[in-house]
Amino acid sequence: MATAAIPQRMRSVVCYGPGDYRIEEVKVPQAGPGEVLVKVLAVGICAGDAKCFAGAPHFWGDAKRPAYVQPPITPGHEFIGVVVDLGEGSGKKYGLEIGDHAISEQIVPCWECRFCFRGGYHMCAPHDIYGFHQRSPGAMATYMKYPSGSINHKVPKSIPAWQAAFIEPLSCAIHAVELGNIQFHHTVVVAGCGSLGLGMIAAAKQKNPAKLVALDLLDWKLDVAKECGADVVLNPNKCDVTDEVRKMTDGYGCDVYIEATGHPASVVQGLHMIAKLGTFVEYSLFGKDTTVDWTIISDMKELTIRGGHLSPHCYPKAISMISKGELPMNKIVTHKFPLEEFQKGIDMVNDSSESIKVVLFP
Repeated sequence: MATAAIPQRMRSVVCYGPGDYRIEEVKVPQAGPGEVLVKVLAVGICAGDAKCFAGAPHFWGDAKRPAYVQPPITPGHEFIGVVVDLGEGSGKKYGLEIGDHAISEQIVPCWECRFCFRGGYHMCAPHDIYGFHQRSPGAMATYMKYPSGSINHKVPKSIPAWQAAFIEPLSCAIHAVELGNIQFHHTVVVAGCGSLGLGMIAAAKQKNPAKLVALDLLDWKLDVAKECGADVVLNPNKCDVTDEVRKMTDGYGCDVYIEATGHPASVVQGLHMIAKLGTFVEYSLFGKDTTVDWTIISDMKELTIRGGHLSPHCYPKAISMISKGELPMNKIVTHKFPLEEFQKGIDMVNDSSESIKVVLFP
């Protein structure tokens, strides 16, 4: 049963195309069997949301790939909501009650394709991520529905909504760190101190590597990286970071390089910085093609290259880290806006010089 009368109409940001996002009044979704209806408390703006707005081919397609976005669609996949209605069987299935705070993992698996069947649900073939596909409208709205088949988690009410909206990006960061297979004797480098990079630093610190290095072009973000656990911070605009990392590793280079900038120069930098038999983890969206000398990967260094996508099995750990205050959330969430100022928020994320995580409140 619903807690109170749920309106028939609501405000929503609606994506129609690159640069064409509008605030509109739309129909409130209803919770059918196995579904959960929540009132959105907060929604973060992902770099992917911002790049989608800017028209990145990854989302809108080009000669090499089909379009991923299915407009018109409500964007937003970093969110937290309060349960206001439970479809038949959903309360028991997810352990939820009316009034609980709940989050849904950003992908709604089909549970029928090869990847879901083999345990890799985050690579599900239909790939219904909230805010991009018609089956799964996102959270830049007053209400949203967690469909049947979604993966939902109860979130402690002690976590403020503006912090809970960071559970999704932190989960992604944790997955990237897991892919790095970090050992105690490793020197680990995280390139990029945006919201993902800072989450990676905090998660990597819990692996207790011998040395944890953060790279960024902005000193104020490097200061936040220190609070997240970085032992050493380096600004590529102020020093030869590859040379500095080699100096601290007896000339060998780092053991693990996690790329979180989405800039081609960072990829090339990482391949030169990493030691032989090292592990390179790529977790970024790129606006253009990246060209590298693959001989470095093979004949010169025999590297392990790991691509990272989404956050399988990582939400419980992310919820725990935020609940325990293991990240400086007041420094990571830099800006909070009402839903009506979504355009201002997207512009800040695309610029990134003055913000880390931007959160909207519907």
